[in-house]
Amino acid sequence: MARPGSGVLVSVNGLGYPPQNLARVVVWEWLNEHGRWRPYSAATCHHIENVLKGDVRGTVVLGQVDTQLASYIIDLQSMHQFRQDTGTMRPVHRNFYEPSSAPGKGVVWEWENDSGSWTPYDMEICVTIQNAYEKQHPWLDLTSLGFCYLIDFNSMIQTNRQSQRKRRLRRRMDLAYPLIMGSIPKSQSWPVGASSGQPCSCQQCILVNSTRAASNAILASQRRKLYGGAAGAPGATGTLNVVRQSNTFAGTTLWSPTSGDGSNNIQHNNISAGSGQAKAEQNNLNRPGTQRISMGTARGAIPPGVPALPVKNLTGSGPVHPAIAGMTGILMCAAGLPVCLTRAPKPILHPPPINKSDMKPVPGVNGIRRKTKKKHLRKGKNPEDVVRRYTEKVKVAPDEDCTICMERLVMSSGYEGVLQHKGIKPEMVGKLGKCGHIYHLLCLVAMYNNGNKDGSLQCPTCKAIYGEKTGTQPPGKMDYHVIPHCLPGYLEAKTIRIVYDIPAGIQATEHPNPGKKFSARGFPRHCYLPDNDKGRKVLKLLIMAWDRRLIFTIDTSSTTGESDTVVWNEIHHKTEFGSNLTGHGYPDPNYLDNVLTELSAQGVVEDNLKD
Repeated sequence: MARPGSGVLVSVNGLGYPPQNLARVVVWEWLNEHGRWRPYSAATCHHIENVLKGDVRGTVVLGQVDTQLASYIIDLQSMHQFRQDTGTMRPVHRNFYEPSSAPGKGVVWEWENDSGSWTPYDMEICVTIQNAYEKQHPWLDLTSLGFCYLIDFNSMIQTNRQSQRKRRLRRRMDLAYPLIMGSIPKSQSWPVGASSGQPCSCQQCILVNSTRAASNAILASQRRKLYGGAAGAPGATGTLNVVRQSNTFAGTTLWSPTSGDGSNNIQHNNISAGSGQAKAEQNNLNRPGTQRISMGTARGAIPPGVPALPVKNLTGSGPVHPAIAGMTGILMCAAGLPVCLTRAPKPILHPPPINKSDMKPVPGVNGIRRKTKKKHLRKGKNPEDVVRRYTEKVKVAPDEDCTICMERLVMSSGYEGVLQHKGIKPEMVGKLGKCGHIYHLLCLVAMYNNGNKDGSLQCPTCKAIYGEKTGTQPPGKMDYHVIPHCLPGYLEAKTIRIVYDIPAGIQATEHPNPGKKFSARGFPRHCYLPDNDKGRKVLKLLIMAWDRRLIFTIDTSSTTGESDTVVWNEIHHKTEFGSNLTGHGYPDPNYLDNVLTELSAQGVVEDNLKD
């Protein structure tokens, strides 16, 4: 078995990097919201190193090497990645590996995610997998690295030892990561001086350089307040105010002051479980080896000398876009005004954990589950018979347009020559019984043929429904029960929880692309209603809509842009349990009335409920 972490260079001379005559491979990494250091691609690392050679205090525009990273920049002075469209900041660091390791050879190990695309492993895991692969081990257990996965090299399968879920993995060759020799450039102390190179003239660099000048002055001012004030202010107690990582931007806070012990040790707020002490590094670029050994070890140390901004909540009565908040903070600080950016609150999607014994049936509602199977086609639904059932023949057609074919009603249907029905002539006109709107009968037949062919008609003008409308929802199940928690705005009532679960599958003839696979993202989906009279009525109607296959459909997601996937079908649900940050939660006093209106538009009304 390969030794975990082999291939990673460790500190050999007390400075956190190898001697000057030793070559090493450089991998730049960024810290994600789970406390994992994720590697940039080899091409991106070459680009960062090239910028670093010209200006160790400069800014790296990642969009110049990878168009998918067009909104990202890296500030080499503060060692942070900044996303310009959202204001998100994440720590970055520079890691070193042996030239014979996976990154030095350009070897990339990847696993297949749920969408069928490939995700690279963390670099230290990639190095460990490659070492075991080169030694021809049949398998590799990643438990020693803190992961419950087993790698089988014969089948190229990754198995989760807890859930037994299997995923494919692959090994591919890519560009080797940059190789460096000699001493590592040291970053400069605050404030940042002028760049020695010629600035790029592209629009993205112009924007970056225009904001850096203001931010440099702010950071220098804040550093004087943090360090100079604590040491020289009258009555100082000798304690040193230092900075720790907080939760403003990258899933953890930006910077906030805390108290240290006055020594050379600075305590950091770790992203992972546990806490620890880390010595202040003199060189932000020289991060030794790997940063994660176990769950109890610090995952990200914050470079010293990074200023903190005093915090005031910017959320107010309405949401503030992070990028706007960030630029506002820079400008306000430049003017000498106090400001602090706080992390936007996270939505409360789910209630506290609930025992199965605490889940009760909904009063007045039979059962706790509904299932739908493949559509059973109704027999004898001849299009001509359906149209004649819901229309009355008009002997004298009015001189107006048919809103289906846009031809005059006194003329033949626009579908003449396209459709032929023995009992319906192109010039025949009919009036729908409930709403009275008039169309060519042949146009109504064409409209029916283009629909679900379920024996119902819907007026294209007023949307009145004739018959029982059904949808194209794929097979799945719907669970519903009462849980002992209250929704915001309904503190006097318990909560009805609905759980929809639809698996991925193959599209049927009624779907957009018959025979093609469709995905089902985000299932099971949890939705919530208050357990009161109106909430129970909505639940009964939602059950009816589920039975008619109207809750979901297969289409293109307006959120992700993914095609051939299960999406909501115009009946809104509340998926946020304890807040309303996304607009899909409570309190919302109009929701129950609004969803009743949406159900009515689908032909699901209280008159259809069985007593």
